[in-house]
Amino acid sequence: MQAADKESKILTSERSSWDKPVEFVLSCLGYAVGLGNVWRFPYLCYRNGGGAFLVTYFIMLFLMGMPIFLLELVIGQYSGLGPEQAFTKLAPILSGLGYCSLVVITLVTVYYMVIIAWTVFYFFASFTSELGYGSCHNDFNTIVFSGLVSCFSATEDDKCKPMELYYNKTCMLVDVLCKSKHYEGALNKTFCYATDESAVPVYKVVNRTLATAEYFRDYVLGVRDADWYNFGSISWALFGCLLLSWIIGYLCVIRGVKTSGKAAYFTALFPYVILTALVVQGCILEGAVDGILVYITPKWGMLLDVDVWAQAASQTFYSFGISCGSLITLASYNTFNNNCLKDAIIVTAANAFTSIYAGFAIFGMLGFLAKQMGVPVDAVAQDGPGLAFVIYPEAILRLPAPIFWSIAFFFMLFILGLGSQFAGVEAVSCLIMDKWPKTRHYQAYLTLGICLGCFLLAIPMCFGGGVYIFTLLEWNTASWAILLIGFTEVVAVSWCYGCHRFMDNMASMDMTMGKVAKWYWWACWAVITPFTLLGVFAFQMSNFSRTSYEGYDFPIWADMLGWMIGISTLAPLFIFGGISLWHGKYSGWKWFQPTSEWKPQNGKTESRLTLDNNQLIESIHI
Repeated sequence: MQAADKESKILTSERSSWDKPVEFVLSCLGYAVGLGNVWRFPYLCYRNGGGAFLVTYFIMLFLMGMPIFLLELVIGQYSGLGPEQAFTKLAPILSGLGYCSLVVITLVTVYYMVIIAWTVFYFFASFTSELGYGSCHNDFNTIVFSGLVSCFSATEDDKCKPMELYYNKTCMLVDVLCKSKHYEGALNKTFCYATDESAVPVYKVVNRTLATAEYFRDYVLGVRDADWYNFGSISWALFGCLLLSWIIGYLCVIRGVKTSGKAAYFTALFPYVILTALVVQGCILEGAVDGILVYITPKWGMLLDVDVWAQAASQTFYSFGISCGSLITLASYNTFNNNCLKDAIIVTAANAFTSIYAGFAIFGMLGFLAKQMGVPVDAVAQDGPGLAFVIYPEAILRLPAPIFWSIAFFFMLFILGLGSQFAGVEAVSCLIMDKWPKTRHYQAYLTLGICLGCFLLAIPMCFGGGVYIFTLLEWNTASWAILLIGFTEVVAVSWCYGCHRFMDNMASMDMTMGKVAKWYWWACWAVITPFTLLGVFAFQMSNFSRTSYEGYDFPIWADMLGWMIGISTLAPLFIFGGISLWHGKYSGWKWFQPTSEWKPQNGKTESRLTLDNNQLIESIHI
């Protein structure tokens, strides 16, 4: 017992802590609010019933997102430990669960910084007299040859005469263009007509691709003809952007929460300034109302679609960054009596608000772009990198002062992405420092090693075929595997440790709640949340599809590699659990019971519930 107390004191005596409680809240907000709020949620809302999707989203937020979010904060704050040490002491059989989170957050940190490097690339490319991504007069742009796609530039099209259209790097009469495609002629600049007097939009007649799409695919990424068997050459410009991104990230986390907490004031709050400017600008443009109506108009019939509910559950889970160990890590630096229940409510509410708010900036601009191009909003709506690096830049080109808006937009994306990275690096360093406390004396060097390692792992994604590695990691890391990690976390707390015991720990940290609130948390942790996670996992498995990127289906061996990556995130749970069983330190239910080392951080207070490792798992009741 004395040895355990000594180890606990070593683990906690030199641990850092937040200088102010608000730094923890802002760090959680910066971690949760990221690029997905801008480029994923608005599109999901539009594709899954508009305003009706918000109903499913908020239901899943209350039944799954917030309960797991709070659960992880309480584990971290109560124990004052990172995920590896916390779960090992909570239930010895789960000694590998923290390592599962470590593998996930490491891989996510590696590929997520590549996205940030893309934003840095665009940010610097915006400091020019004419935005390069709007031009078709580059070596990498396509021309029409044997039916291939032609590059289309809105900037160049504006220079053409009223009845001309920019096509194949020149201005061509629309009438001539329509006839070359076997139509009778042109009604105006936007329609070709056939012999039966039917009209077809010009954009459906000509085979064109946006200049912004070619810029991103062929210049920034350097894909061109690259595939899994021909990775192409490295983009030194992208390599430099990746290096710069990691240098900035390292400087922000060099002293752990002491520096990242200060950086969070800017990374968590400043994006709202630019986002508000984009919302205002987007809403006053011609066609913006059409885009916003597409975004928010409810399609109530879609509430009967199981896929809509599964999408809402998935978005809720992924948007908060749960099951990656980062939230447990951030909360472990709190003071013992911090009200993390209040913090959880604030962060989840702010995250949901940001997602909805960003949708007005996105769809206001998409409505404007659709109006400018003479196409329906459906034709320009995308999610993911395609929205941020192709469609939105295309809309920016058509704005007054496009250079200013380009700089502002990509700077916002950079800050949003950077703020989400802090917690990932903290989680890895926390695990190492908790495991080997003496490394805390060399925190700056340890953090440097982590950043350098992640940077080196990301270098292959700077090659022409690097986007395929990126896609493989994105599809198989922060996806189905973390659903199972989240399920294990919730089951460990609610079914093994016990909801009563867990709520008693919360009460010992001065977090009080009424009877209704207790029923709500108990129902979620014990029943609703775990079974919802299993349902979403089953749905994802039943809708499994081959990994692909822009129509290119990955080879079977690449798909198998992706599955191995996903499985590797779960492997530590079984490996370390098996090792623990082999050593046979415990027996029976003791493997699922908290050890004598599971106690309040720093011994500042004692739990009101005495833990007896000899007792059976307590029944879950209120």
